[in-house]
Amino acid sequence: MEPLYGLAKVLFRRPLRHGLRWAVEGVDGIPTEGPVLLASNHISYFDPLTICYVADLAGRRARFLAKAELFESWWFGPMMREVRSIPVERGTGDTSSLDAAGAALAAGELVVVFPEGTISPDLEPMAGKTGTARLARAAGVPVLPLGLWGSHRVITAGHKAPHKAARRPGVAISGVIGEPVVVGPEDNPRESTDRIMAAICASVRRARQIYPQVPRGEADEWWARRPETARLRSCRGRVAQQLIDEAADMAQPPAGA
Repeated sequence: MEPLYGLAKVLFRRPLRHGLRWAVEGVDGIPTEGPVLLASNHISYFDPLTICYVADLAGRRARFLAKAELFESWWFGPMMREVRSIPVERGTGDTSSLDAAGAALAAGELVVVFPEGTISPDLEPMAGKTGTARLARAAGVPVLPLGLWGSHRVITAGHKAPHKAARRPGVAISGVIGEPVVVGPEDNPRESTDRIMAAICASVRRARQIYPQVPRGEADEWWARRPETARLRSCRGRVAQQLIDEAADMAQPPAGA
């Protein structure tokens, strides 16, 4: 283990464990050894620490794919390199990050990806990028979906966390590990991406259901979402999205039922 990662683990484990209120399901679905490809929704700058906590519950150390811009920061760059995060050159067609992630999986590591590529501005799961499906297909490793909720109340993009929520000890964070998604060698990356994101959406819905705290003292309702609003947004275009929305609407119970 790298010295900085070990130091961070010592410094942050106790505050994370005792300074927040946790509700986590499905940790036993994370293998205790061997390759793991963990794919999560992204709602907060705090998500990496949240995922490190969840991985630590399973006795694993998380290694992240992260946008290359973070490695250029005078503050984040050395830290990202020290913990052996993998830089992703977005929008360039560069596949070296997938090669590096594949090598990490082949070495039996737990690799974390955010298929959406960035923090969701409305907190709902966005359409996924195909890189996660292509990585899973090339590595022959199932994708474990992780749904997070509550970390946005600590610190997120574009919204200042409510004073009481951000500073009060015991802010709740929930996380749910779902059933693995298998991507076969002949599977279409876009269809597989939708399956991965559908599984993440299901985990997000469950994470909202088990969220153990009713936010109080927040100025507006932006911070809250109903479980059922975590619905798949297809990466396959407008027609596919329309079919998905129609299927979801048909699955809703009748009003008053």
